[in-house]
Amino acid sequence: MAKAAPTESPSHRITRDDLEAKLREVYSGVGDEVASTKNTMVTVAAVVGVLILIITFLLGVRGGKKKTTIVEIRRV
Repeated sequence: MAKAAPTESPSHRITRDDLEAKLREVYSGVGDEVASTKNTMVTVAAVVGVLILIITFLLGVRGGKKKTTIVEIRRV
């Protein structure tokens, strides 16, 4: 297999500033994506929480109706 040709000459040394600049570039792109995803996840979690509350309430009401005893009082 042939090796890919280097994009820069071998005499160019990678400095700390080069690394920092590249890391900042990568981090800024990821940071924006994380913020966007975080907002979406918070919204989804809130909707799921409300749905769970509604379902639990409705199941509780149904269970309460099944277990309710009706007492009939008659005058003699």
